[in-house]
Amino acid sequence: MERYILAVLVRNQFGVLNRVTSMFRRRQFNISALTVSETESNEFSRITVTFDGDEQNEQQLINQLYKLPDVCSIRELHKEDAVSCELVLIKMENNPAFRDDILTAAKAFEAKTVDYSREAIVFQLTADSLKIDEFINLMRDYTILEICRTGRVSLEKGGTTIRNVTNL
Repeated sequence: MERYILAVLVRNQFGVLNRVTSMFRRRQFNISALTVSETESNEFSRITVTFDGDEQNEQQLINQLYKLPDVCSIRELHKEDAVSCELVLIKMENNPAFRDDILTAAKAFEAKTVDYSREAIVFQLTADSLKIDEFINLMRDYTILEICRTGRVSLEKGGTTIRNVTNL
């Protein structure tokens, strides 16, 4: 199984996200990460989907997605041709016995402290998936209270944009 990243430009309409994700469900692809937001124009939203599958089924999925009326453009993104990152917020127990270790680890990963109280410390880290995984795994040695993680966001390098290849 390969891991794929698709950027899907859609019209910003009610129900579009459901129709797009239902296509993945019907094709039995497991979505491992999903991000959605408006683009530079409020007429469009960009859906970035990370999923596992094989090449033949991935191409069939793309062909089916193009049949949805609100799908304007689809780009497969590859590591070497895209800039990608994720965001994680991780709330740690603020235990005085481990506080220095936790703060040192956060500093080593360039995580930003965004909330600090007697009970907890919340860190924010923006990085690639591997670095975030490593940070979380290191923090598992201490008491993690909560984790909130976005999916991957990606843009193609250079001057090409997803709107250059729209079906409008």
